[in-house]
Amino acid sequence: MSDKYDVVVIGAGPAGYVAAIRCSQLGLTAACVDKWTNDDGKPSLGGTCLNVGCIPSKALLDSSERFHQTMHGLQAHGIRVKDPSIDIEAMIARKDKIVATLTSGIQGLFKHNKVTSIHGEGRLLGKGRVEVTSKDGKRSLQCDSVILATGSIPIELGVAPFDFKKIVDSTGALNFKDVPKRLGVVGAGVIGLELGSVWRRVGSEVVILEALPTFLPAVDQQIAKDADRQFKQQGLEIKLGTTVTGAKATAKSVTVSYTDSEGAHQLKVDRLVVAVGRRPCTEGLIDDKAGVELDDRGFIQVDDHCRTKVPGVFAIGDVVRGPMLAHKGSEEGIAVAELIAGQSGHVNYEAIPWVIYTDPEIAWVGRTEQDLKEAGIPYKAGMFPFAANGRALAVDATAGRAKILAHAQTDEILGVHIIGPQASELIAEAVTAMEFSASAEDIARTMHAHPTLSEAVHEAALSVDKRAIHRAN
Repeated sequence: MSDKYDVVVIGAGPAGYVAAIRCSQLGLTAACVDKWTNDDGKPSLGGTCLNVGCIPSKALLDSSERFHQTMHGLQAHGIRVKDPSIDIEAMIARKDKIVATLTSGIQGLFKHNKVTSIHGEGRLLGKGRVEVTSKDGKRSLQCDSVILATGSIPIELGVAPFDFKKIVDSTGALNFKDVPKRLGVVGAGVIGLELGSVWRRVGSEVVILEALPTFLPAVDQQIAKDADRQFKQQGLEIKLGTTVTGAKATAKSVTVSYTDSEGAHQLKVDRLVVAVGRRPCTEGLIDDKAGVELDDRGFIQVDDHCRTKVPGVFAIGDVVRGPMLAHKGSEEGIAVAELIAGQSGHVNYEAIPWVIYTDPEIAWVGRTEQDLKEAGIPYKAGMFPFAANGRALAVDATAGRAKILAHAQTDEILGVHIIGPQASELIAEAVTAMEFSASAEDIARTMHAHPTLSEAVHEAALSVDKRAIHRAN
C-alpha cells in the first residue's frame, strides 16, 4: 500500500468523506484517515452525523412520532388501536440498524471510488506530512494537499459534567434503555428541542432550561413564536433566561440547580441531557510547528475558500467558521476538492438551509425579518398558513405557515421561513430560487401541483404583493 497520495483527508464525516470521494472522482489519489470506533471496537465511517447525530436522531424522531400518532392522532381518521405500547429496545435497535447500513455504505463508496480508508488518529505535522496513530503504531503519509475535517464534539458544562449515566450528552440521549419519567434538557437549540421531542412523545415529562431570554433567536421571530406556542401545546416545558449553576446525580435521579429572574431554584429529573452546543474537534490535530492558526475557541482559521495560511492545507466543516451543518461541510468538501484539482470550487454561504426536525418542522434560508430591520434593508413580506392549504388539511397537519421576505424595490428573495409539515423538504425550492437570485414574482409565476404542501410557498410568494388567492391579503 502506497503512503504517498495527492490528497489526505483527516476525518470521515459528511465533510471529509465527501471531499475524499470528490477528489478521487477528479483523478486524484486520496486517502481518508478517521479514528471513529464504536462501542464494539469496530471502526465506523460517517463521523458524528451518521453515527450519533443527524441520522440516528431522525430515526428516533420518526419512531416517536409514529407512536404519538398512534396514541393521539388516528381517532379522527376512524382508526381505533387498543392499548398501544412502545418497545424502546426495538426502537433503538431500528436506529442502530439504519446507522450500520449507512456507515457501511460509505465504506462501499470508498471502495467504488478507490479512496484508501485508514483507521487511526491523524495529525498534521506540516505541509504534505500526516502522521497516523493506531493500535498498530505510527504511520507517516506523504501528500500534496491535506484537508482537515475532524468535525465537532459536544460542549460540556463545568457545573454539570457528564457521567454518561444520569448526566449525558446528545449521544447518551440516543441510547436510553427506557423512558425517563422526567427528563431535563439544558439548551433549547436544535439538538435540545429534537431530543426533548423524541422522549416527550413516548411519555417523558420534559423540562428544557435555556440561558438565552429569547426563544430560537436565530429563527425569524414570527416563526419562533409560532414554534414556542406549538411546543408548549405538546407539553414541552421551556424555561428561558435560566442559568444552570450545578447538577448532582445519584443512583436514581439528578438534582439541577439554576437561577432565573426570580431567584434560585432546583429541578429534580430522572436524567439530564446537556445540549448547549458543540466545539471544534481540533485538540491534538495540528503540530505546533505546522503553521496552521486556530482562534481562541479552537476553530481553524481559513479564508473564503477554506484555505489555511499554509499552502496546500485546507479545513472544512465544523472545524471552521460558519454553521455546524452537515450539508455545509459537504459542500465545502466538494468545493475544496475542485480547487485542488484546478477547478473553480465555490460555496454560497448566503443560501444555506437550516432545519429543526421537530413537529411541526422548522426550516429557513437567508435573512430573517429582524436581520433586515437591523440592517435597514427595505423589504416586503408574504405569508400563507397551512390551515388554508388543502393537502395540509387532508393529512391533518395544519399548524404553521410559509413566509417569504423580498426586497422592497427589486423583489429579490432575501429569506424564506417555514414552520409546518415537511418544511425540511419544502425549503429546497427556496434554496434553489435564492441560488439563482430569483424574485418572489418568479415563485409566484411557477406552477405548483395541486393539492400539495408546496402550494403554501406559492401562495406566500403571491402574498408578497398582496395577491394570494386562497386567503384574504
